[in-house]
Amino acid sequence: MDPVVAALQGKGRAKRMLVIVNPIATAMKERLRHLVVYALQGRYDVDVVETQRRGHATELCLQAAAAQYDIVVAFGGDGTVNEAANGLAGTQTALTALPGGSNNVFAKELGIPTDVVDATEHLLRLADRWEPRPVDLGMLNGRYFTFAAGMGLDASVVKRVDSHPALKARFGPFYFVESAVATFLSRYVVNPPKLTIEVDGAPPVSGVSAFVQNSANYTYFKSRAVPLVEGGGFESGALAGVVLTRARPYDVPTVTFRALSGAARIAKHRGIAAFGGFAEAVVKSADARPLPLQVDGDYIGEELEARFAVAPGVLRVVA
Repeated sequence: MDPVVAALQGKGRAKRMLVIVNPIATAMKERLRHLVVYALQGRYDVDVVETQRRGHATELCLQAAAAQYDIVVAFGGDGTVNEAANGLAGTQTALTALPGGSNNVFAKELGIPTDVVDATEHLLRLADRWEPRPVDLGMLNGRYFTFAAGMGLDASVVKRVDSHPALKARFGPFYFVESAVATFLSRYVVNPPKLTIEVDGAPPVSGVSAFVQNSANYTYFKSRAVPLVEGGGFESGALAGVVLTRARPYDVPTVTFRALSGAARIAKHRGIAAFGGFAEAVVKSADARPLPLQVDGDYIGEELEARFAVAPGVLRVVA
């Protein structure tokens, strides 16, 4: 049966659903949002709320779990998903996502369609085969992340990109690439920050930036997956990551080529140290300079130390 027809017929027991909308997400259009919510109301008992500030989605999800909602839909970008995951971790309320941001990595990793109409139809079908499943989350200094986190270059890039939302919306992943090259050349070639990483108690490795993934892929360039190293995954019980061990002008172009071409693994680059399938890692500044941090594409400040860990099966998802 066509999912839209099924939605209008309203068959099956209605699950309680809270749709959390980020009204300023890159791809959010008010008319489309109303159409999506109207369709979902055919199969679910739907409440809708808009986020009003940073951290609001986490508060709303804590309340939703306490009220025993069956599912929360994060309708926005990966930042909204991250906040929702932090509110639902360790609860029985499941999380899913509708794409409304510039990249929507979490949704792509779960196999949710990237078109919001297709994703809505997908969610309507799930009402008839309700199968929440547990997935892992990563942790960075006590904050959960769904797919990736980092200390150093990637966080600097995220900070730069978020300070120019119009360019981010217009050029999408191409602006991230431009920002990565510009940030590296301006901040990491001359007197770069120094850090060390200790993975599962092994001897520390020195470098200039650390990148950690909880999902099978670190991010996406449009529809192309960008894996850093094998060993991570939502159901692997482990993290994976790499460290950029040096800061030479030609490293970023060659690393970027490996990331986007699919021709070779980033982990094989001479300026990269790779760590696959680990439980814990401690990254420290080696020169007393605080380093920027990011989780799921959101800049969260600067610290002298970052502690990464995996939280197996702590989040329930529907996808």
